[in-house]
Amino acid sequence: MMSLRRHTTVTAHVAIAGLIMGNTVLMAQETAPQDWLNRMASAVQSTNYQGTVIRLQDGRVEALKVAHSVSDGVVREKVIIQEGNGLEIIRHGNEVQCILPDKQSVLVEEWDDQSTLFSTLPSSDVRFGSEYDVSVVREERVAGRKAVLLAIRPHDGYRYGHRIWLDTETGFPLQTKLIGDDGEAIEQIKFADITLDEEIHASALASSINTDNFRWFTQPRRSIVAAVDSRWSNDNLPSGFRLVSNTEEELPGRDVPVTHILFSDGLANVSVFIEPADRIDIARRSRVGSSHSYSIETGGFQVTAVGEVPAATVEQIATSMQYK
Repeated sequence: MMSLRRHTTVTAHVAIAGLIMGNTVLMAQETAPQDWLNRMASAVQSTNYQGTVIRLQDGRVEALKVAHSVSDGVVREKVIIQEGNGLEIIRHGNEVQCILPDKQSVLVEEWDDQSTLFSTLPSSDVRFGSEYDVSVVREERVAGRKAVLLAIRPHDGYRYGHRIWLDTETGFPLQTKLIGDDGEAIEQIKFADITLDEEIHASALASSINTDNFRWFTQPRRSIVAAVDSRWSNDNLPSGFRLVSNTEEELPGRDVPVTHILFSDGLANVSVFIEPADRIDIARRSRVGSSHSYSIETGGFQVTAVGEVPAATVEQIATSMQYK
């Protein structure tokens, strides 16, 4: 009799848990994907977090220790690579220090507002229904927390797909995958453990390495000269890409300003850099991780398109640039 009671109790608990889980999944799926993305954008900008991240890139797997806080709009962050030379990255606002303990040196460089981990996440400007479809797939668990899986699927081969697992409580991205046209992950970021929305002590954000006797190197700052009305145009962009900005920038080692033209489909961005072609050898193709670049010489100018997009995208954009 006792055995029967236990079995009945366990069965009831399983049924209740299944009902609760089913309702939770239904609620997650009833929330519009755009609402999830809006929650995600807010969470990335404002959430304090720390934990262990597993990153897959170029076939390499590495573990990172991350601590990140936002106070009065200023980002402070520490990232420690757990393998190799123990590289440590300290960010305070728009300044980043890359500490290389094996070389006893520190490289200081300017940083923009992009997230260190989540630079490829979609913004609210992405045009779903034209270039991408987005859907809530199912609920899973990541780093011990409930997460809803969003799938962003491109309509063609000119852009990557995305899989994003968002914490159901906060909207924070616990796992992201960048998907190639073969359906395989090109890059992946996944939290193995994480704490969210807790106060992070200043000591957790300070360097753990004594750099008193290290050599310090400061990268020259890149300054934007001005927004310009460029005479360069492109009438053969891949579907969905639009002109975002035209600027002239001073880059280290360049005698003249470089024209920088930015195209975007709201999710994928491609930068085109144009400068006088004063070098004999121009590298046509290159790749670093998910980022491709393509360079071509035309009319005495070197045109280089670069972005976290498939190789065909940067090649088409670079080869169809025209000077009017």
